[in-house]
Amino acid sequence: MQNNHSPAPLLWNTHHDQPEPRRVALAALLNRQLADLIDLGLQARQAHWNVKGPQFAPLHALFEAISEELGELTDILAERAVMLGGIAQGTLQTVTRDSRLAPYPLDALSGPEHLWPLSAALAHAAQSTRAAIATAEESGDAGTTDVLTQLSRSLDTLLWKVESHIALDPQWSNDASAPRRTESA
Repeated sequence: MQNNHSPAPLLWNTHHDQPEPRRVALAALLNRQLADLIDLGLQARQAHWNVKGPQFAPLHALFEAISEELGELTDILAERAVMLGGIAQGTLQTVTRDSRLAPYPLDALSGPEHLWPLSAALAHAAQSTRAAIATAEESGDAGTTDVLTQLSRSLDTLLWKVESHIALDPQWSNDASAPRRTESA
């Protein structure tokens, strides 16, 4: 039986003008982001399926829209890796191995119980995407930088939409892992 768990990036023949070492590095970078993004999409889908409470209808719709947008962004990211001659690594096994997101709470039911971990996951994905942008810029690949910049803007927008539901929540100032809201003087 063949070992399918090798993290080594695979390349296929292409006339792409980026040097092979750069394409290997960028494909690996894109695949790291891809694992996070697929995991994030599954977390949004988990929230969509399981949200309960008085805000069910708008949150159910929001979580579905987030999941669908993340699916589109995942496709763009994976296709960029393939354009560079890489292999998009988006199987459940690679996502489980490579995602850097915190596990999603499977016992979450109420809106806030979904909004808080989803906002944290979106924030983490946005932060790691900005770091990936810097790496892509250093490599000199404007195409990958552009794809990652588009992803960063989209993640920031999704984070804003999720956080708008909890920005006034008292937990905002009590949760050690949540960003702190400062009081005006």
